[in-house]
Amino acid sequence: MMPVTLWKMPPIAKVYEAIGAIGDGRVRIEDARRALVTSSEGTKTYEVESSDDGREISSNDNASYWQGYLGYPAIAVMIARGLIRRPDETVVHALAGVAWKELNTRYRNDYDRTIEDVLTQAGARGNDADTIRAAVAAVLDEVRALAPRQGARKRPPRAVAK
Repeated sequence: MMPVTLWKMPPIAKVYEAIGAIGDGRVRIEDARRALVTSSEGTKTYEVESSDDGREISSNDNASYWQGYLGYPAIAVMIARGLIRRPDETVVHALAGVAWKELNTRYRNDYDRTIEDVLTQAGARGNDADTIRAAVAAVLDEVRALAPRQGARKRPPRAVAK
């Protein structure tokens, strides 16, 4: 029997991205085990597979494959499947429409700077940064409590022209 390997917990920025994917409608549940998540720039589609109870998850996003932590597509699917409580709609709406890839590239994957930019933009649209931060922290706490196990590792997809 293979040893059980738990996912490493992601940087908090990946939870923001997951909620953004929910807000953008980029999560598509295919069946009881398989879901697809489109990247923020629309050039990649990630596959997320889970066990019947949702505790074992595999995702072919870069973070999951290369860094060994649970990436945003898997977290987004966990929210979409109801394994994790969906944040308040004001928070989901506040994190929709963010060009995550562009921001992460601009800030050279300095996720704190990306989050700062996102919260500044959200605040300019009348959203409360503390409410967003609290909702994101609550999602990460739920991910930790669920302690998902790693499923099969699959190479990330290549980008396709839009």
